[in-house]
Amino acid sequence: MTNLFSPYSLGSMTLANRVVMAPMTRNMSPGNIPSADVVEYYRQRAAGGVGLIITEGTCVGHKAASGYPNVPFIAGEEPLAAWKKVVDAVHAEGGKIAPQLWHVGGIRRPGVMPGGDEPGHSPSGMAFPGKVTGHIMTQNDIDEVTDAFAQAAADAEQAGFDAIELHGAHGYLLDQFFWEGTNTRTDQYGGSVENRVRFACGIVRAIRAKVSADFPIIFRFSQWKQQDYTARLAETPEALGEFLAYLVDAGVDIFHCSQRRFWEAEFEGSDLNLAGWAKKLTGKDAITVGSVSLNADFLPEAGDMAFKDAEISSLDNLVERLADDQFDLVAVGRALIANPDWSNKVKNDQLSSLTPFDKSMLMKLV
Repeated sequence: MTNLFSPYSLGSMTLANRVVMAPMTRNMSPGNIPSADVVEYYRQRAAGGVGLIITEGTCVGHKAASGYPNVPFIAGEEPLAAWKKVVDAVHAEGGKIAPQLWHVGGIRRPGVMPGGDEPGHSPSGMAFPGKVTGHIMTQNDIDEVTDAFAQAAADAEQAGFDAIELHGAHGYLLDQFFWEGTNTRTDQYGGSVENRVRFACGIVRAIRAKVSADFPIIFRFSQWKQQDYTARLAETPEALGEFLAYLVDAGVDIFHCSQRRFWEAEFEGSDLNLAGWAKKLTGKDAITVGSVSLNADFLPEAGDMAFKDAEISSLDNLVERLADDQFDLVAVGRALIANPDWSNKVKNDQLSSLTPFDKSMLMKLV
């Protein structure tokens, strides 16, 4: 486990180890403001030895950003003051923390507050391929959302966060631009890979202009979508390299490469997973994620809400890949819900004492 618990530095951020808490939506921030329980939830994971916490998705300050109830915002005086308490609690335990900046796009259901009856905003009015159910974004909409992301990043740095992550995965807004299934535009934001990544690159550049030069920008992306687990942005390493190159040029520092099962090879002919390919193709650092230390993924089918329990599994494959320098950081999700001290237990060779994940654990924070 030596490599997993070695220090890591990038820009202004230095971590005690390579363990990252993966972002997980918890829907437990009434009024879209992190509560005292949210503070304690993250504090416990920092005290348990996590090097970097990436928060649950935090909605940027746009009228259509939110799609689920009781999701925290990272805009406005009260939410930012509450996040400052989270940051201070994590730092007091020796951890580092980054907010995941989020806009759900076409997934939004009108009626969720804030936003009221505002429909979902997306590149072509679609959350699912072929079904126009929302608002097709204009250039003015694109500019407003870009400004909202940039302001959220600047506010996050001001509040003491150590980095930010952009949620560009899982079929939400940025990913809806990437995915040909939900982006049928014929203007500068549709068609070619360069055009479909243009919106996200504009957000990255706007953030880079508002934060310190050495403040890390993490970008989470996925091949799969919550709407379709078989969807793929890139069928070949060459296509993936082209897609990621635009984001590198815009200013991304770390790629967070979302897989449902980290041990699966991304392309035929190599055992590299998605993070392994991202690092190889770009030279940028990469975070792997996907059922780490568990034997089953979260949801068996796209759109299925029947969450699954999962038993503890071996870390041998993970640490072998890390030792082989296939990726730099390891994000742990459900196992950290079940075990706030997962990091310390693994470090101290206490894997046999880890608690399996039970879906009932999602019903409470602390």
